[in-house]
Amino acid sequence: MFALVSEEKSMTHHQQITHSRVLVTGGAGFIGSNLCETLLAQENEVVCLDNFSTGRYANINHLLANKKFTLIEGDICHAQDCQKALAGVDYVLHQAALGSVPRSIYDPMATTQVNVGGFVNILHASVRAKVKRFVYASSSSVYGDYPYLPKIEQHIGKPLSPYAISKYTNELYAQNFSELYGIQCIGLRYFNVYGKNQNPEGEYSAVIPRFISQLIRHQSPVINGDGKQSRDFTYIEDVVQANQLAITTKNENALNQIYNIAFNGQTTLIELYNTLIDLLTPLDSRIASVQPIFGTERKGDVRHSYASIEKARQLLGYQPRYSIKDGLEKTIQWYWENLK
Repeated sequence: MFALVSEEKSMTHHQQITHSRVLVTGGAGFIGSNLCETLLAQENEVVCLDNFSTGRYANINHLLANKKFTLIEGDICHAQDCQKALAGVDYVLHQAALGSVPRSIYDPMATTQVNVGGFVNILHASVRAKVKRFVYASSSSVYGDYPYLPKIEQHIGKPLSPYAISKYTNELYAQNFSELYGIQCIGLRYFNVYGKNQNPEGEYSAVIPRFISQLIRHQSPVINGDGKQSRDFTYIEDVVQANQLAITTKNENALNQIYNIAFNGQTTLIELYNTLIDLLTPLDSRIASVQPIFGTERKGDVRHSYASIEKARQLLGYQPRYSIKDGLEKTIQWYWENLK
């Protein structure tokens, strides 16, 4: 396991985006809203494009009064909205998507229209707007049924869901557009991101916010399958760091590449449940007695997810700072204050 950098160690100034105009698509979503908040704190102008299909006003309400923040309620699937959002923009952080493997299995058309059609729309508009760099969210789901661990960028398997196909298609389009039109693109394969602003409600909510919210309410969390499946959970602050490094890198070899963004650790769902019980019980002793329910395995899920982050470390200087326990402590604190 790699040594952790202390939490107090902030990124050096040249690794931060400053005094730029940045478009964050999906800026009212979980990851997007965290990016917007950080970018504004670093003296940037931020344009947030969101159609609020999964994004939430609650995530950005506190930003609306900031004169450097522009909210455009629009859709990446509409060319005019993309054109409007890109006016004067230096950099694009593309986070907008219909997430969730189960959602894509239930409605593959919607996933494809937004994640592929919308992606090509915003990418092509970015070419025309002559942005300096286009950084986009890919996904660990791209690895599909590739059996070996850790996951290394150049080896992927057969995708197991329409969502995974949509994200892999994005990578192909970005590579093609960089070759055809000269736009600088960097793709970030996120591994199970968690943290503040992540919606715990709804059919397609992610496992960590769902478990935390259920435990706070003394409800039994449902573990799909035997609970021995593992994930490389990645705290939101490390994802924010990776996006900044991707925008600011001066390393020519780092451009037009795809990177795993993760902590470089393995946590089973049983271990996750036990850690949450340990961290939540001091806040409410009744949580200690909440037992999980074991449900059926979900279709399309990858059994084990564990990332090599060597490429991101070497080419981008990426250094994750939050172990699963560190990240969960901060996440629980936020949900405890916001779910009460």
